[in-house]
Amino acid sequence: MSVARHPRDPELEGVSIEDVADRYIARFNDRYADWEAFEDAKIEGWKRAQHRYIGAGGSGKHDEQNVIPPRAHTLSIMFVEPGQGNAPHTHEVEETFFVLEGQLDVFIEDEDGNRITKRLGKWDCITSPPGVIHGYDNNSLQPVYFQVMLGKGRPETMGYADDELFARRDAHLK
Repeated sequence: MSVARHPRDPELEGVSIEDVADRYIARFNDRYADWEAFEDAKIEGWKRAQHRYIGAGGSGKHDEQNVIPPRAHTLSIMFVEPGQGNAPHTHEVEETFFVLEGQLDVFIEDEDGNRITKRLGKWDCITSPPGVIHGYDNNSLQPVYFQVMLGKGRPETMGYADDELFARRDAHLK
């Protein structure tokens, strides 16, 4: 006989393991590529698709169907074609990029415009602490897939460093 050494969360009290499995397993074939997940993703050079697994990531789309309910973090897979990336931004929580396939140039900036760029390959990772300006570009000749995690179940929409993008950062939610 098995003994649970920690209590279940109240919303899972009395829920069958079949229902837990149905609610907390997400398959790639059931995800869709959201090409308008972010306001900057509508702009050439920053086009990318988000495949949501847990919560909404930095897009702010918290009411999405077909995702595992978020608790302490979010999880998405990003697809970025060559020549695309995302705008410099910050979050109120830590954000992690983990490359699954391809090469990704990640950058960190300061408020004076100084930038450090590093190339990540398969299974490489970067974590950006809260408030650090960061982003990425696919400067390779192949598409890149990478995992994105944010350290909060329902994070705010990303804070673009660019004033114009920041002013309309929630437009993709409408």
